[in-house]
Order: sequence, then C-alpha cells, then structure tokens
Amino acid sequence: MQYLWAALGLLCVGLAVIGVVLPLLPTVPFLLLAAFFFARSSSRLHTWLITHKTFGPMILDWQRSRAIRPNAKKAATVSVAAVFGLSVLLALPSHVLIIQAVVLSAVMIFIWTRPND
Repeated sequence: MQYLWAALGLLCVGLAVIGVVLPLLPTVPFLLLAAFFFARSSSRLHTWLITHKTFGPMILDWQRSRAIRPNAKKAATVSVAAVFGLSVLLALPSHVLIIQAVVLSAVMIFIWTRPND
C-alpha cells in the first residue's frame, strides 16, 4: 500500500507542476493531495514537499490556518476570469455558461473567504 500512496503522491506533484503553467489545472489542491499521500508513504518525500521553496509555504499555510496567500487568490481570480472570458469568446451555449458561472463563482467565494496567511 505504501508504494501506491507514493505513486499517487508523485502523480499529484506532476499534475501540480503542470498546473503551474496551465490556468485550467489547479496547483494547490494537487499539492495538498500529494502531501496527504506522502505523509502515508514516505517521510522523506513528505519532508521534501513541505520544505520545498515554492510549494512548501502553500501547503504549510493551508495546514496551519486554512489560509490562502493574497497573490494566490489574485492568480486564481485572473485564471477563472480568463477561462470564463474564453468560454464567452468561443460562444459556448448559454446553459454551459450558466453552469460555469455558478461553479466558478462558488470557487471564487471559497477562495476569497479563506484567511490570508
């Protein structure tokens, strides 16, 4: 089971790295999952992830106080606006735009109601 947890953790780190450059793929949720999986499989990988210069602070902020840094909130907002704007430009059907608007609004409410670090 330990190898399965480690493999899932590595997969999540890979998805998080891809999410850094693709605005549609979230980064932090995958990092949180990776930390969860690594905590159950490898103390070395878990320590590496939470002490990582870029990824570690985001994970620790969430673990300590369920906080999201202001810069991450701004980046998420820009990404969500870009995705929704692209959907409008592509003239997606109105029911798709309504579903997107509801879901993305809920995501933004969640993000902006979290405390800052």
